Amino acid sequence: MTHPCLECGACCASFRVSFYWAETDAHPFGSVPQQLTTTISPHHVAMRGTENKPVRCVALTGEIGQPVSCSIYTQRSSTCREFAAGSEYCNKARGMHGLPVLAPGNYDT
Repeated sequence: MTHPCLECGACCASFRVSFYWAETDAHPFGSVPQQLTTTISPHHVAMRGTENKPVRCVALTGEIGQPVSCSIYTQRSSTCREFAAGSEYCNKARGMHGLPVLAPGNYDT
């Protein structure tokens, strides 16, 4: 069975993805490509495309509700790693894009 996130992408096109700047590769232990972020405060950055309306993360490939992926999946921020499929915010994002609600569950990502 395909993971529901691989046929959704709504979260990447609904919310600002912000996190501490040291998660970027500008820090020796960071991994998120700094060139894909924009500064939002002295200590925080956001993924480009998520800081304005309409929201769409620069790392999202594909169309919402169809096969999608993250072009930096292994380098993604803690904000993305902690986002849970089937959560309240997941279903809010899905609703914003006309997608059906996911039941809460243990979806491995």
